[in-house]
Amino acid sequence: MVYLTRKAEFSASHYYHNPDFTLEENRRVFGKCNNPNGHGHNYTLEVTVKGDVDPRSGFVVDLKQLKETMQREVLHAMDHRFLNKEVPEFFSRIPTTENLAIAIWQRLAPKLNHARLHRVRVYETPDLFVDFYGEA
Repeated sequence: MVYLTRKAEFSASHYYHNPDFTLEENRRVFGKCNNPNGHGHNYTLEVTVKGDVDPRSGFVVDLKQLKETMQREVLHAMDHRFLNKEVPEFFSRIPTTENLAIAIWQRLAPKLNHARLHRVRVYETPDLFVDFYGEA
């Protein structure tokens, strides 16, 4: 089994708001992240796939195809977007880094042909990241 990781970067804005919370609860729980005008992050995404090396090609996955899938399914949909208002997964889900990792997994997993998705890692800042392994 070989693990291969591809990295990409994107920028997006969001805000945290739970409609079941009162205005006070939202402010207390989410602080500055509850600003309805949003705030932005520069995210780093790492997508790790796993599989056996194809004896004919020598690849676990065609890196060009993996890059194109990440571009189509994640970057084109999320880069320079207001997640709450432009990305369907976040119309009713709070776009935390945890939920972002899950949404990216759900977008990518069914699109991979030969290799299997092993991990999605999303960095919100250089010292904060979330790993998702598909158990949700």
